[in-house]
Amino acid sequence: MITLNAEETKATARTGPNGQAPRCDHIHRLPASEPGKRECQACLTADRTWTRLVVCLTCGWVACSDESPGGHAKAHYEETDHPVVGALDPGSTWRWCYVHRRTV
Repeated sequence: MITLNAEETKATARTGPNGQAPRCDHIHRLPASEPGKRECQACLTADRTWTRLVVCLTCGWVACSDESPGGHAKAHYEETDHPVVGALDPGSTWRWCYVHRRTV
């Protein structure tokens, strides 16, 4: 798999074990953060409902998922460059990296 650096000028090959998808180093640099209220403030302000909530693993911001009409978690990433969100479901280990556009 070939990836481009932030300036999109230098291509590098980065793969995981056995040629799997590139490793996501973002998850190893995340600070410990606690989720905020289990609601999407942006949806509440706009009087919208959400399909699912996710939490920013950098700062704990809770927002609606990309499947929700508002897509506020992605908007948070675009505004802050916080790369990884996780599920708020109890016991879930699902995480999504916006930089790599895949689960990690």
